[in-house]
Amino acid sequence: MPAVTESDVRGALAKVLDPEIRKPITDLGMVKSVTLDDDGGVDIVVYLTTAACPMRTEITERVTKAVADVAGIGAIRVELDVMNDEQRTELRKSLRGDSTEPVIPFAQPGSLTRVYAVASGKGGVGKSSVTVNLAAAMAAKGLSVGVLDADIYGHSIPRMLGTDAKPTQVERMIVPPIAHEVKMISIAQFTQGNTPVVWRGPMLHRALQQFLADVFWGDLDVLLLDLPPGTGDVAISVAQLIPGAEILVVTTPQQAAAEVAERAGSIALQTRQRIVGVVENMSWMELPDGTRMDVFGSGGGQTVADRLTRAVGAKVPLLGQIPLEQAVREGGDAGVPIVLAQPDSAAGSALRDIADKLSVRARGLAGMSLGIDTTRHL
Repeated sequence: MPAVTESDVRGALAKVLDPEIRKPITDLGMVKSVTLDDDGGVDIVVYLTTAACPMRTEITERVTKAVADVAGIGAIRVELDVMNDEQRTELRKSLRGDSTEPVIPFAQPGSLTRVYAVASGKGGVGKSSVTVNLAAAMAAKGLSVGVLDADIYGHSIPRMLGTDAKPTQVERMIVPPIAHEVKMISIAQFTQGNTPVVWRGPMLHRALQQFLADVFWGDLDVLLLDLPPGTGDVAISVAQLIPGAEILVVTTPQQAAAEVAERAGSIALQTRQRIVGVVENMSWMELPDGTRMDVFGSGGGQTVADRLTRAVGAKVPLLGQIPLEQAVREGGDAGVPIVLAQPDSAAGSALRDIADKLSVRARGLAGMSLGIDTTRHL
C-alpha cells in the first residue's frame, strides 16, 4: 500500500465542516499543521477561533473521523490551538468582507433570502410555536434557515429549539448556534438566567440592528423573525432595516383575536411591506370520538385574510389552519418541534404544509404597496 502523504490528509480535512460556520476548516485557515511519522501516524494541529470555543470536542471528533478514512493511516493525534488576533481578523474578512462597518445582507438589492416577519396582534396565539416549527420544517427540507428572536421582552426561541448554547464571537462578528439545523440568535443568549430585559425603543432598534448585521448568518434561504405582539417599535424597526421583509400574520379563530391580528397585518399599509398570508393557530381540538371542538370559535383566520385582502388590494391567503394539540406544547417545552417529533400528526402535517408553501414562493411585487400617487398625472 502506498505511503500516506500530507496531501491525502489535507484532502480528508477539506471535508470537515466547522460545526458553527458550516464551511471546510481548510478554507477557514483552521488547520495549523499536519505532520506524518514513519509508522503512518499523523499529528494534526487545529486552530479554534476562541479558547472558549464550545465546539472543541465536536471538531476533534470530526477531524479524527475524517482522517481515519484515509487508506493506510495509522494513529491519529489531534491537538487544538487558538487563533491570534490577526488570524481572527483574516477569518472575519474572509467571511464578511473588509468593510469596517457591518451591513445587513438581507437589505442589499441582490439578496435572495426570503425574510418573513411573523407577527400577531396579541400574545398567546402561538406565534413563537409557529415560527419555530416552520423553521424546523424548512430546515428538514434541506433549506438553510435562520431564526431571529426579535421578541426582546418575551424571548422563547432558545427554549423551543432546545438549546442553551451561546454564540461564538470573532472580533465584532457573532457566529450563531445551530439547533435542529436552524441558526438562531436571541437576547436570551446574552442575559443571565431568566433576567428580564428593560429597554426603551432606541435600545430595541440597536439590538435588532446588531442581530441582523453583526451575526454571521451565511447564505440563508429563509430568515424568520419572531416579532413581539402588536405594532410597536420592533415592527417599525424591521420595516426600516429590512424593507423587503414580508409579514406573516398569526391569529386564532376567536373574533376578538382576529380583530387585533388584522391591525398587526395592516401595518403593511404604512410600511409598504407585502403580507405573505395568514396562519390560523389552535383552530380546533379533535376529540377521541373523531369530532371537532371549536375551543376558540371559528372563522377568525379567514376573516383576517379577507379583510387584509380588501385593505391592501391584493390577495392575502389563509395559508393553513393548525389544530390545537397537546403535543405542540410538549414539543415546545422539550425543545423538539412537533414537525420533527410527530411530523405526521394533524398539527405537524398542517405546519409542514404551510412551510412548503412559504419555501417555494417566488419574489414579486404582488401585494406590496409601491407608493404610487394615483391622484397625479404625468
